[in-house]
Amino acid sequence: MTTAHYRRIVLKLSGEALSGTNGYGIEPRVIQSITKQVKEVAELGVEIAVVVGGGNIWRGKVGSEMGMDRANADYMGMLATVMNSLALQDSLENIGIPTRVQTSIEMRQVAEPYIRRKAIRHLEKKRVVIFAAGTGNPYFSTDTTAALRAAEIEADVILMAKNNVDGVYSDDPKLNEDAKKYDKVSYMEVLNEGLGVMDSTASSLCMDNDIDLLVFSITEEGNIKKAVMGENIGTIVRGK
Repeated sequence: MTTAHYRRIVLKLSGEALSGTNGYGIEPRVIQSITKQVKEVAELGVEIAVVVGGGNIWRGKVGSEMGMDRANADYMGMLATVMNSLALQDSLENIGIPTRVQTSIEMRQVAEPYIRRKAIRHLEKKRVVIFAAGTGNPYFSTDTTAALRAAEIEADVILMAKNNVDGVYSDDPKLNEDAKKYDKVSYMEVLNEGLGVMDSTASSLCMDNDIDLLVFSITEEGNIKKAVMGENIGTIVRGK
């Protein structure tokens, strides 16, 4: 068996990545592609945790800008991540990958409550664990959730899968054709230069806990496996 570069990973998926070209909801073709790639990695013996956003259904920040109470809007966003997580679980189990969804907001009828030691045990048994409902607290993004869970389960890396960019750039490559793509960058540079990789809370949490972050494109088939094998794709973010 080919040896993977990482033993335990957190795969961070944006909600938008699940919507494909539709921009809203879940595109079956896209979620099937993602689950197929996850299966390839699982078959290498890699322990996989997933954090998925909810932006394809609802964004708390948008609700707040509409005049909603920010906490209520964020709780709605957390529920959107649960919907995406259940869809991802169903797709994974349809291709034979044992999966558990753990939620930060208790809803026992549909998922387990998040318990760190239980999550680690699932991973050791080679079950894919999907962390849903963010941190369970308003005002925190799913980027922060990924950083927090990665620290808690002692993951080797966060794989941040993007559907609209293939790494970290000095500027928006869609607006500036001279934008420079980085192969490697530090968290301090991300924070100081406002590179927009993830929010500042998540970046600081990763930096303080020495968690590597790999930013890459999810749209190219097989990229998750390439990332896990340590191939030179995307941008690696690490250290101070």
